[in-house]
Amino acid sequence: MSSVEDSRIPELYRLLWEPIVRAALAEDLGRAGDLTSDAVVPAGMPAKARLVARKGGRVAGLGPALGTFELLSGSFRFEIPAPDGRDVDADATLAWVEGPARELLSAERTALNLLGHLSGIATVTRGVVAAVAGSRARVVCTRKTTPLLRALEKYAVRVGGGANHRFGLDDAVLIKDNHRAIAGSIAEAVRRVRGHVGHLVKVELEVDTLAAVAEALEAGVEAILLDNMTPQELKEAVRLVGGRAITEASGGITPSTAAEVAATGVDLLSIGWLTHSAPNLDVALDVEL
Repeated sequence: MSSVEDSRIPELYRLLWEPIVRAALAEDLGRAGDLTSDAVVPAGMPAKARLVARKGGRVAGLGPALGTFELLSGSFRFEIPAPDGRDVDADATLAWVEGPARELLSAERTALNLLGHLSGIATVTRGVVAAVAGSRARVVCTRKTTPLLRALEKYAVRVGGGANHRFGLDDAVLIKDNHRAIAGSIAEAVRRVRGHVGHLVKVELEVDTLAAVAEALEAGVEAILLDNMTPQELKEAVRLVGGRAITEASGGITPSTAAEVAATGVDLLSIGWLTHSAPNLDVALDVEL
């Protein structure tokens, strides 16, 4: 059974999340294993439990979460009534987990940490996407991710209905203010980049003034990041660009301001807190022997 409801969002390859889950389990089990469960729970004792949402939200991360149990025992079985991408109410059952009780309890916290974190990201992303519905703007995340969790967190953004900005320093160019300062000018920074990267690599330039927007257009970049501009400045920037480059609004965008920013006509709303500050969705594991 697939752990993702929307077929347009492929499941994450196990290769991407298994090393993370292994490291998290090793961190928790330490040098002596689960002292409590090893003492209290007889070896081989079977158990059944449900993963439940204590609050409503959008589910994301069931693949890695259920994989946590599988890494401790290959005998677990799962039923998934609420796969990734499903909007659920409080007390909804996300998955049934059946297998050895000792390993179930040992994996519990790692599984819940991942599931709650990723579902929290999907839930807040869903809210911002809903706020800009009807506009042309898409909601995208940034590189402001938890170290080593980027692939998982950006996946959760996609499950929430958002899209991804670049995944790292190696898949696109973003010339920021410090790059410009070192190069001496926008034109020189873009010239150096064009001489360094391949023909398939897009170039984006960060600006914070309308004058810099004009320089960016003259330099021929594919995308312009409009940093911390007012809605009035964003509207004028969109007018100046006139479709010649992708326009991306960034800086201080909140759920309450997202609609106003989107109404300026920008193509993208870039929001770092989707990944670095989303609250966990409250999820739990309830054992039912």
